[in-house]
Amino acid sequence: MSNNEVAPTDTIWPDPVPPKDDQAELARVDEVIAAGPFAATWESLADYQVPDWFRDAKFGVFLHWGAYTVPAFGNEWYPRNMYLEGSPEFAHHRETYGDHAEFGYKDFLPSFTAERWDPQAWVSLFKKAGAQFVVPVAEHHDGLAMYATERSRWNTTTIGPHRDIVGDLGQAVRDQWLVLGVSSHRAEHWFFLNGGSRFDSDVRDPAFADFYGPAQREELAPNDAYVIDWFLRTIELIDKYQPQVLWFDWWIEQPAFEPWLRKLAAYYYNVAAGWGRGVVIQYKWKAFAPGTAVLDLERGAMASVYPDVWQNDTSVGRTSWSWIPDQQYKTLPELIAELVDVVAKNGVLLLNIGPKSDGTIAEEEQGLLTGIGDWLQVNGQAIYGSRPWVIAAEGPTGQADGSFIDSAERRFTSADIRFTVQERYGNQRLYATLLDWPTDGIARIEALGTASGHLDAGIASVELLGHDGDLEWTRTDDALVVTLPDHRPSVVGAVLRVTPEPADPGARMPFGHQL
Repeated sequence: MSNNEVAPTDTIWPDPVPPKDDQAELARVDEVIAAGPFAATWESLADYQVPDWFRDAKFGVFLHWGAYTVPAFGNEWYPRNMYLEGSPEFAHHRETYGDHAEFGYKDFLPSFTAERWDPQAWVSLFKKAGAQFVVPVAEHHDGLAMYATERSRWNTTTIGPHRDIVGDLGQAVRDQWLVLGVSSHRAEHWFFLNGGSRFDSDVRDPAFADFYGPAQREELAPNDAYVIDWFLRTIELIDKYQPQVLWFDWWIEQPAFEPWLRKLAAYYYNVAAGWGRGVVIQYKWKAFAPGTAVLDLERGAMASVYPDVWQNDTSVGRTSWSWIPDQQYKTLPELIAELVDVVAKNGVLLLNIGPKSDGTIAEEEQGLLTGIGDWLQVNGQAIYGSRPWVIAAEGPTGQADGSFIDSAERRFTSADIRFTVQERYGNQRLYATLLDWPTDGIARIEALGTASGHLDAGIASVELLGHDGDLEWTRTDDALVVTLPDHRPSVVGAVLRVTPEPADPGARMPFGHQL
């Protein structure tokens, strides 16, 4: 189905779901928590340890896919913005689809058919990209569950694709030996469609209140009924799909969620212990106490090595997390630099793509993913399983610190270098990744000069990943200077592997690392 082409509006909507016994389910959750090992307190949750699989994985794929890809206008916030008078989306909707009372967001759902979706092909692409885990959006702010929930009639098994998107994709992920995660943006649904309550629109129609949600003002804290429903939907996701990553967007910072976040973490960590699998909760800002889950920066970066494992969630596109025909894409060198920078600072990169409504992935996005995979085939030993060095970076190009810093293209030079360390079988190697290839063919690494104080041991060898021949190199007070070959092993930058001279038995590892 082409962009802006939608199904007729005389849709037969899904039947309402029977009421649930929330108290019985909450009692069951309490029993799991009481059985331990984690209690629903920040003190108990501080015993959580980030699993090694996540610490080593370094790279995952995020997926924003939903009914907002039918209009494919603006971005994934189209469901909200189309009801905000004065917005480009509001005008576009009126001009393209008509009056909001006659054709609202719900009327896009039957046209979200995913008729060309092949989950196994998706996962093959993600695996080719070098991703180690996959995180589909289980429910975005719009309120359409992408899974077989028993708590809402508005899900992809009852309308649109008539498929369990999370379940089918999860099976493909596990068939190909990757790790499944899910993201929940349900908290924001409390207010997300509130623009439609300010004028005559279908958001005001009580027949669809269970889809459009409370549509309350942002200033109002969510009430108990809403928070409990949010909590039990999340429990359902955990129990039904056993994800090893659980990602939350920002609005769980509201104080009303705080006791439920503690309870959720205790439940998740306890049931995961029964699965025998390490799991990760990812949060923004200060929703969780430090050390109880993994901090996530949206479109972000750290200025230096962060003491705890963290994550940057970002996208291949600058303008939208979901597919739109006029997407502005980042370049391959940018994305690889972002991956290397995050990893050097003790982070993990969760990189988003946005499939089209029919289930296909745009050629540009496929190309960026395979480009990253090609680079990792040559240079992956500097990334996977690595740990930070005593310093993360050197070079002239500044790196902002915080969230939402990737709106403009960032260009790095060959003097911009990131460092990682590998330890295997008692041996240690340092990797220096140049974010661009030097125009004169000479790599200069100041952190490895004898006067830098960062490396006391001598250097036994210097190698270029992807190149079989020897390299000419010298080490001065100021820098390690390496002459690179004419042939470039990969299309972006260069990775040098530096091996120290053997240390005396019992001596500390020559490169060390902070963590």
